[in-house]
Amino acid sequence: MSTLYRQAGTCEIITNVVRLAEVAHVLSQQVEIAVDLEMDSLHHYQEKVCLIQVSTRHENWLIDPLACKDLSPLAGPLGDPAILVVMHGADYDIRSLHRDFGIEVTNLFDTMIAARFLGISEFGLAALLNARFGIVLDKKYQKADWSKRPLSQEMCAYAVADTSDLLPLYDQLREELQQKGRLAWLMEECRLVCQARVNEKEGPLFLYCKGAGKLKGRSLAILEELLQLRDKQSQLLDRPPFKVMSVETLQEIAEIRPRTINDLATIKGMSPVQLSRHGEAILAAVAKGMSLPEEDLPRFPYTRKNDVVDGAKERLRSLKAWRDRKSAALGLEPGVLAPNWMLESVADVADATTDTLNDIAGMRDWQKQLFGNDLIETVALGK
Repeated sequence: MSTLYRQAGTCEIITNVVRLAEVAHVLSQQVEIAVDLEMDSLHHYQEKVCLIQVSTRHENWLIDPLACKDLSPLAGPLGDPAILVVMHGADYDIRSLHRDFGIEVTNLFDTMIAARFLGISEFGLAALLNARFGIVLDKKYQKADWSKRPLSQEMCAYAVADTSDLLPLYDQLREELQQKGRLAWLMEECRLVCQARVNEKEGPLFLYCKGAGKLKGRSLAILEELLQLRDKQSQLLDRPPFKVMSVETLQEIAEIRPRTINDLATIKGMSPVQLSRHGEAILAAVAKGMSLPEEDLPRFPYTRKNDVVDGAKERLRSLKAWRDRKSAALGLEPGVLAPNWMLESVADVADATTDTLNDIAGMRDWQKQLFGNDLIETVALGK
């Protein structure tokens, strides 16, 4: 099979609602369409959708939401249950469409989920297109700032390539899923993805900070002050928080608790620019955390596993051994077949039944139908 490199080409960019309405009418006549989004999360504090790529079997469009402020015509075809919307790794795009424009997708086929249900280990879009069609995608603009205008011809070609071959890929994956009797799995997962929404953060920022759980008391209080400071600076600078100061640097500051600029300069990751711009504010945040009364110190809300359930550990070992055998037989990754949280929930029940499986939040119907009885029998044997 010859290798095809996607080259820069021409593609219509939609910048006004009149033309968008015309394109939306074309889309409303389709049986299936391919969709992808480009965002600017790596470059700005408040991320936004900067480009929407849409392809049919024969045409491609780039919809510019920064120029075309009214995207309501697009809601019709994307939300029409009679039109299949094909996307790759759709979860965050579904959330973003709803957050920024109130647009919902109701009939989804996610090619990444499909690939994983087929046991394909390299399930990225570039890997799939290369393996299936010999197409090599140029990922040069993967981390580009898509909020900048004008878009270059090369950036447009990059964007179009994410949807222009998605429908032929869908054709193949759908057929293979059907042959393996797994198409119903995919459709159930996709119905759940369509319900995904962006949730506003509530409570202290350390709840959303990776690694914060290892800090306690005073150090956790200081970390929260530092995270609040970073968030404010991120807004002022219009930069993502991680580009202002890294989480690792903030955690080290919270543990070492520097009192002077010289102390702060010894912290790994603190650059001269950061010291100059944020040094005094960092020291003030440390001091504020240090002055917090002992009774007001925060505690990380750990979710502790109930290890006192009789036989739970033994049952979990049996369930994982069963999963290894079952996933190998089906050619699937163990976590795709049955994630750990699900097996842990099953293991907590000494006398598993169909009713107890139905009570496990998040367990899919396809999983219950495929191996529900296996789980019940494995638990019974592991008593």
